[in-house]
Amino acid sequence: MTTSDWRKVSAQLKAKPIKWKKYEKWNKPKVRSCGLALRHCHRCNRVGGHIRKYGIGLCRQCFREIASRIGFKKYS
Repeated sequence: MTTSDWRKVSAQLKAKPIKWKKYEKWNKPKVRSCGLALRHCHRCNRVGGHIRKYGIGLCRQCFREIASRIGFKKYS
């Protein structure tokens, strides 16, 4: 079995359910309860520069693009 590409690995292991279960157990992404990777922008999936205030859930770049449409004003 080659491991150069994850798609190859998954295709080869789908035919072997026991090995697939073992592979998935050790290689699936960790379920996070805190930290940077837990929250992402709802618009572009970026994890950095996240604005959570008022339940916005956007990164700062997306917020700047649509702030006027959602009712925020720029002062000064």
